[in-house]
Amino acid sequence: MRPGEQLKELRSRLGITTREVEEYSRTIAEDRQNEEFYISNAWLTQLENKNSIPSIYKLYSLSVIYRTKFNDLLGVFGIDLNATSRYQLSLPLQHTHLAAFETTDPQKSITFPVRFDKSFNLESTSLLSRMVEVWGEIPVGLIEKLDVRRCQYGYIGTHDYTMYPLLRPGSFVQIESHSIRFQTTDWRTEYDRPIYFIELRDGYACSWCEIRGAQLTLVPHPLSGCSIRQFAYPSEAEIVGQVTGVAMRLVAAEQKADELPRLPRRS
Repeated sequence: MRPGEQLKELRSRLGITTREVEEYSRTIAEDRQNEEFYISNAWLTQLENKNSIPSIYKLYSLSVIYRTKFNDLLGVFGIDLNATSRYQLSLPLQHTHLAAFETTDPQKSITFPVRFDKSFNLESTSLLSRMVEVWGEIPVGLIEKLDVRRCQYGYIGTHDYTMYPLLRPGSFVQIESHSIRFQTTDWRTEYDRPIYFIELRDGYACSWCEIRGAQLTLVPHPLSGCSIRQFAYPSEAEIVGQVTGVAMRLVAAEQKADELPRLPRRS
């Protein structure tokens, strides 16, 4: 059905008239002190019978009056907010930035392994599909409980080679932002050295750090080909948190050398 027809069906199921919608929306508009929330009888009739698109304000009023989720009404007009994360992943940005992962409907479920094959040898590398005995539907809201509240997540830009090859461009990192304790010692190897996510005036950075007085130094990986950068701390650079996890795509073994990304030259 056309979007207008679907809206008309929602209204009919509730047994309310276009005049009643008009009165209800007037209450919302007066409370919000914004006439954009108001829906006239004539306007609603036109919306239901023709191919027109309401403003976000009027769509909000309809979602309230029709007892329907705002996201669902967006779906009536072909907008799927659940695809937001998929598009963000398929359209990577060049610069490093914080990443926000959220679900528009915590009640929806995703396929998730709920029981593993007891005979499977965890010491051997294999396909995940062969490890899992039973797949089940898990509410997305439950997945949100997995440290999302306590941590933030960042994305390493496709042109950001600061920590390459330790952290490849295009990686997602988990950031512990509570109780930040800047460490300058007590690490033995580059794998033990703390990596920090830093907010700059014009963007973000992910790097090893050194603080001396009022100066923050971003130390790149020695194999990255990137230069050391220095900023006034904390006026020009602020530590978001420490990187505690990473999700990273590895280059395929069969990839040819001339297909690998070229590193920026050290200035």
